[in-house]
Amino acid sequence: MQTFSFNFKKILTFFCAGFVFVALYSCNPGDARKNPPNPELRVKKNLEEGRGFRLNNVIKNRRKGGGNFEFASSNELWRASLDTIDFMPLSSVNYSGGIIVTDWYSDGANLNESVKISIRFLSNEVSVDAIDIKIFYKECNQVMNCEVTQKKGPLLTELKREILNKAALYKKQTKDKNFEEYTGSAGKVD
Repeated sequence: MQTFSFNFKKILTFFCAGFVFVALYSCNPGDARKNPPNPELRVKKNLEEGRGFRLNNVIKNRRKGGGNFEFASSNELWRASLDTIDFMPLSSVNYSGGIIVTDWYSDGANLNESVKISIRFLSNEVSVDAIDIKIFYKECNQVMNCEVTQKKGPLLTELKREILNKAALYKKQTKDKNFEEYTGSAGKVD
């Protein structure tokens, strides 16, 4: 039987080297014309825009019993889309695939007509080009004689506008909630 020796210094060195590599590799100063030359001002700007992290937040989350797992709830377009079509039954929802498909829905006024909506996410940005919506109508003359057509029109425009407005509102709420004034005390020990 083979025995393994536990060498704490080697493991610690390995993890520290990995952390330094990741930290250096992920540094992206960006466009120098858009960033202030003063490091304190750059830190302040990045933290105010939500592009940084604070070690105290990581430690607080660990004490609460784990990390902060938001998954799809952090994507404003995803949340806005689900909130907009929440009255319809869902047929298929795949966050990693970026698609929401509803089941056939009829408002009850005309049982021979129903609608199905497909929303495909092309990016995580809140913009008109970020989502592709398709609306299908099913009209049945008899029980088994149905015709399905894809239509564009005012419902498509209204649905897209509603989703984008909600997503913009969610994005603003998240930004306001996560905003913390930079006090310049980073790295200082009390």
